[in-house]
Amino acid sequence: MRIKDLNILLGVSGGIAAYKAVDLASKLTVAGARVKTVMTENACRFVGPKSFEAVTGSAVFTSLWSKSEEHRIKHVSLVDWADIVVVAPATANIIGKVANGICDDLLSATFCVCWQKPILLAPAMNGNMW
Repeated sequence: MRIKDLNILLGVSGGIAAYKAVDLASKLTVAGARVKTVMTENACRFVGPKSFEAVTGSAVFTSLWSKSEEHRIKHVSLVDWADIVVVAPATANIIGKVANGICDDLLSATFCVCWQKPILLAPAMNGNMW
């Protein structure tokens, strides 16, 4: 599968490695992918949504409770759009939520409905947390 022309949904959870996701989004965009970003509230504490908007040219999604332009359920419409879902960094918190079906934010809800798409997780946590 080539990166060019892929629709990549990038999930960013709240760990110190969140800043690296901006570089990843930039490199994917330069390679020709279309990138939409979903951030958790804690991810926004490490890096601002505007950074992702600047490098991808796309709006960043942070809330489960606001409607999209099409008035569709946002986490479902984002997954419908995506060819692949990448969660980088994937903190222990987001992995635990998904493993237990906890969908209390946009990223975890999106991840819970994306089982029919290719998924790439980039775990990022202290080695003692594995």
